Amino acid sequence: MRVEIIISTYNAPRFLRLTLLSLLGQRRIPDVIAIADDGSGPETAEVIGSFQDDHPELTIRHVWHEDDGFRKNIILNRATEGSDADYLIYTDGDCLMSPGFVERHCTLARPDRFCCGSLIRLTETGTEAVTEDDVTSGTAFRQEWLRGHGTFDRPTTWLKSMPLPMPFQVALDKAYPIRKTWMGSNASAFREAILTVNGFDETMAYGGGDKEFGIRLANSGVSGRRLRFTAPVVHLDHPRGYKDAEAIRRQREMIGHARTSGKTWTEEGIVKGPQPA
Repeated sequence: MRVEIIISTYNAPRFLRLTLLSLLGQRRIPDVIAIADDGSGPETAEVIGSFQDDHPELTIRHVWHEDDGFRKNIILNRATEGSDADYLIYTDGDCLMSPGFVERHCTLARPDRFCCGSLIRLTETGTEAVTEDDVTSGTAFRQEWLRGHGTFDRPTTWLKSMPLPMPFQVALDKAYPIRKTWMGSNASAFREAILTVNGFDETMAYGGGDKEFGIRLANSGVSGRRLRFTAPVVHLDHPRGYKDAEAIRRQREMIGHARTSGKTWTEEGIVKGPQPA
C-alpha cells in the first residue's frame, strides 16, 4: 500500500519545520510527503527546500496556490487530485506527529473505513518553549514534558499521551463514547473513497469543512474509526484571525443538510458539477 501524508500550511514556517521534523521519528515513514500550501510566502518554500536538501531520501511535493483568503479545502483537493498514493493521511502544519502516528493509521486502513485521531493542545508557553531537539528526540511527546508545560488540563488529555500499554489504549479507542467525525488535522482514508465523494467542498472556509466531508464519506458507506488514544498529534498554539462567524453559521447548515439528506457528492469539489452518471 503506497501511503502519502498531506500537510496543510499557511505562513507558519517554524511550525511547519517542527511538523516535518516529527516525521523523521515515525516508525513508518510515508512514501510521499505533500505540503498543501494555501498561499504562503517564500519563507515556507525555504523551509521545505532546506528540509528536502537535508533528507534527499524523502519524496516531497509542494502544492501551492496564490493567497486569496482561507482556501484550505481547495489546496487540499489539488494535493489529493495530484497524488498517486493508495492511502492518504491528512494533518496540519501546526501538528507534531507522535512516533506511531503513521503506522497506526496504516494498520487500521480499510476501503470501507476512514480513521480519525485527536489533538493534544499545547499552551502558548509550551508552544514557545518547544525546540527542534524536543521534537526529534521525542521529548515533546513524553508525559513529563507535556505535564511540565501545563498540557494536561483533564484526564482524557493525559490518556491521549498514551501512558498505558498499547492494548489498554486500543480498548479506550473502542470504548470511549464520541462521534466518529473527520478531523482535518488527524485523519486518513483510501484515495479512491475520497474521490468517490469528490473530495472537500471548496465553498467552505474555516469551521466545519472537515466534518461535512466526513459525513459524506459515512453516507457513502465509509464509516469512521476513532484513534483518539492511539494516534495523537501535539497541536501548537496560535491565533485564528481567519475565523468568520457568518461563514461558520452557513457551514453548520451545510453540515446539517449533509447529515439529514444522505448526500455523498459535492458539486464544488475536485470535479465541478453533478456526479457523473
